[in-house]
Amino acid sequence: MLPFDAAQANNYPAVIGCDEVGRGALCGPVVVAAVWFDPRAIPGEILAALDDSKRLKRAERERLTPLIRAHARVALAAGSRALVDRINVRGATLDAMARAVRRLGLDAPVLVDGRDAIPGLALCRPVIGGDRIVPQIAAASIVAKTVRDAVMRSLARRHPAYGWDSNVGYGTKTHLAGLATLGRSAHHRCSFTRAYAPETRAHAPEARIHGPESALRTATAAPSAGRTGRS
Repeated sequence: MLPFDAAQANNYPAVIGCDEVGRGALCGPVVVAAVWFDPRAIPGEILAALDDSKRLKRAERERLTPLIRAHARVALAAGSRALVDRINVRGATLDAMARAVRRLGLDAPVLVDGRDAIPGLALCRPVIGGDRIVPQIAAASIVAKTVRDAVMRSLARRHPAYGWDSNVGYGTKTHLAGLATLGRSAHHRCSFTRAYAPETRAHAPEARIHGPESALRTATAAPSAGRTGRS
């Protein structure tokens, strides 16, 4: 059952919701979306369709993402593989969240899925299970997953042995077999893959990513200004 009722839109506050995708992956970036909309103004059919992105089928996420971006304010940011390895995945995620929220340029409370508030933001609090409690967090999870999955599928065309077209960087049997056979690519996180590719081999620079949203660079360059987000 979907968690949000369009008839109850007045009960949902107009806040910024923030969520990440890719924190547990073995490779690729952590992608963060920050989304603001007024639930009373967004079309009810969009509000009622929102949910934790992991509970929605790919086709539904891809249907909803352009609708969210058309009717909400959306900004994206990413923590690269190199940043994950340098400071750890939690730090890279919080850094990307802070950048995504700043890109929105809105003075509004921020609610973050999970246990961590974003450092340096006074009006910010975490919400455990927030993607089924706060509609803006659900929307952020959908947009972030759609963008990151598309990036990983684009990378899969150059690195087909790891199965990223289906596992999008997570540790499936196909992915682990590719690591055991080929070792790490330039997009693998050393800090996540030592047990699967134990050889010590210097990372090549992360390759430029081409594909959806001009790779992630276009997607994270500037916030979209949906109809409910214009002041």
